[in-house]
Parts: sequence; structure tokens; C-alpha cells
Amino acid sequence: MANVVGIIFGEVGYGDFNFVVSEESDLQKGAYVKVKHQRYGWVLAQVNSITRYNELYTLNSLTTTPNHKEVEDSERIIANARVIGYVDEKGMLKVPKIPFKPGGKVHVADSALIKRSLGLRSKSNGLYLGVLDGNESTPVYINVNKLIQKHVSVLAKTGAGKSYTVGVLVEELLEKRIPVVIIDPHGEYASLKHPNQNPKECELMRKYGIASKGYDNIVEYTPYLTVNPAADKKFAMDFTLLKTRDFFDMLPTKVTDSQKGILFEAIKTAKGFGRYTIDDLINIIKDYEGKAKWNLVTSLEMVKETNIFEGKPTTPQDMVKKGMASILNLRGVQPDIQELIVSRLISNIFEARKRGEIPPLLLLIEEAHNFCPERGLGQALSSRIIRTVASEGRKFGLGLCVVSQRPARVDKNVLSQCNTQ
Repeated sequence: MANVVGIIFGEVGYGDFNFVVSEESDLQKGAYVKVKHQRYGWVLAQVNSITRYNELYTLNSLTTTPNHKEVEDSERIIANARVIGYVDEKGMLKVPKIPFKPGGKVHVADSALIKRSLGLRSKSNGLYLGVLDGNESTPVYINVNKLIQKHVSVLAKTGAGKSYTVGVLVEELLEKRIPVVIIDPHGEYASLKHPNQNPKECELMRKYGIASKGYDNIVEYTPYLTVNPAADKKFAMDFTLLKTRDFFDMLPTKVTDSQKGILFEAIKTAKGFGRYTIDDLINIIKDYEGKAKWNLVTSLEMVKETNIFEGKPTTPQDMVKKGMASILNLRGVQPDIQELIVSRLISNIFEARKRGEIPPLLLLIEEAHNFCPERGLGQALSSRIIRTVASEGRKFGLGLCVVSQRPARVDKNVLSQCNTQ
């Protein structure tokens, strides 16, 4: 048969097997192969390694030089393949419990078997990521519902292509009109608004059946328009939605117990006004007796200078709309203020989603190790709400995608909830 690439030999286990590669084959590492099992039918496997062996070239036989014909006759190419499994009558992927027989023929796997075994979707109901490494005739479409409902982590070292991979996901989600909110600490994702103009990359796109495209349904927010002038809108927080704990956490100086009492009473008084501003709170505190108030006033003045409460507050309804991606560009924002913004934004989005006020969405967090660090490696105001979304978000249609080049520093409770990595 034309698609036979080898014969199984030697001791055969459950998880892998060795086979002699036929001379005519151009089999490569990573290629997908299949073997007909006497009980389970076709079983998919992937080539782990390929080695060449020639008994004429051993340390003990190098005293003489064999002729060319002897070398060719003695050379063997040996491959090892990892068993992926077979699809049973219920559509479940399982690993054979009975090993293959030595002498069994190894075939090139067809695209239909690969798709069925790996659970790849069709073009109409999946997100297109590219082509399968090891079988470039097989396009990779992944299940959009499972991707969002079961959370995603994208983990790799700097320069490995994390942001590019995530950019592809975002583009595909936009094609399916699924909302995306991106926490972008360094302002990397605004490029999604513009088509790629690099000639070499545009040529490479044709290999994957795609063309360069910009997206006009992307809105970029930033707290600082002076730092990020290309952003579309000013991001502002609603001061009246802050909880007492948020005030304690965001103040730049340590607060004593007596100052906490003053702040707590001042917030209660301010809430009696209905809507109030940070200036209202400062003025209320100034009316208190004693010197303890001045440290609070100074700290609140410093928070005011960040301008994160200046302007019309940005709501979840503004940022989460069908077919739209919202980027929160935090470039130029101090780390502690970034944590506060991310904490309150995610909390507001989560509450709005639970009430059904916004559609299902994907929340994407770049540099996740800064916003939900592993315990013992740092603290962040946003850690608690991100852990909550990781454990409960799927119930309410709030998917999470965490991106980091330092996975060891990301909260393990968050990573453990990411079924897709």
C-alpha cells in the first residue's frame, strides 16, 4: 500500500511502539501515523523520534571500511511513536488496553482520522488557529464554546509568540461576534486595528488561506490619553463604587487604625449625598478634628492626581458588546494603580455578567503574573477577583485567558482552572 511507512517490531507497550521506517518514506518527527488494531480498529499515533542505525559502523568494526553496497543494505531507520488513541462508539478518545502486534503495518494518518481523534472542529463552528504541525493538510479549528467556558492559558518565554497567538484568538472571536476585554499593560494589542503591511508576512499568510486585515470593531481605552494619544477613549473609574477595602489598598501611605476609622465615617457621610467625588470625600475629612486626618488628605490628593476618576465613568456595558473587543491600555500607569483598576474592572464585569446585563465574553489578561501572583511571590489587589472568575466564571459565561512568560509566578489556583493551555 502506498501509505505504508513502516513495520512494528520488538517489544510493544500500551503507550508507544517502535517501527522500522520503509526506505521510500520521507517520514519526519511529529508526523501523524495510524495502525489497524485487531480489536479497536484504526488507532492514531504521533512520531516522537527518528534514529538511523547501521551495525557496520560500530566502535568494534571501524578497522575496515565497508563498501557502499554493504552500508546501504545494513542501514535502518527506526522511529518511535506515541499512541494518541482511538475513538470509541460513544465518540470518546481512548488508549488501547491491548498492545499492537509486532509486524503490524504503520500507515500515514489521514486528515479525517486526525480531526476525529483530536476533536478538531469544522470551519463553520470553530476558531481557525492555523494548520497542524506534523500534518499541514489538516486545518486546526477549535471549539469556541469549550475554549471560553473552560478557560485558557498561553504560557511561553519572551519572544516565543504569545501575543501573536492570542491576537489570532481575538481575531477569530471577533469573526464569531464574541466580545473580548483585553487587559494590556504595555499597549501591544492596538495593532489589531490595523492590517499587517509587512510583505513577507502577507506572503506567508497565503499559505494558511488568510489575508491581512484590520478590525474597526476594536476600541482602545486608557486612563492617560497624554501617554497613549492613539487610544480611542479615556478610561475612568466610578469613585462611588469603591469599597472601603479598596480605599485602604489604594492609598500610597500606610493607614493607622484611627485613620481607618476617620475614612470609614467619611465614606458613610459621603454616600449620604448619593453620587460624590474624591473632592467631596477630601473636604469631609478636612472637617474632622485632630492631626491624623492630614495624612489621609495627603494620600487622597495623591490618588486624585492619578486622574483615574476624572471624566465619565467607563461601565461594563460600554466595554462589553457583541462583536467588539475592548483594550484597556495601562501603559504609563503605576503598578499599584494598575492593580486597583484591574480589580475593580473585573469585579464590575463579573457582577454585570451575573445579572445578565452584558453578553458572554472572554477576559484576556496579559502579564498575568503581575495581577494574580502565586502566593508567597507577591501580592496584588486583583488576585482575589481573578481567582473567583477562574473558579466560578464559566457558570456565568465569563471565560478567562491568562498570558504569561513566567508561569511559575502565576497563581496555581488560576492556572489549574485553565483546561486549554
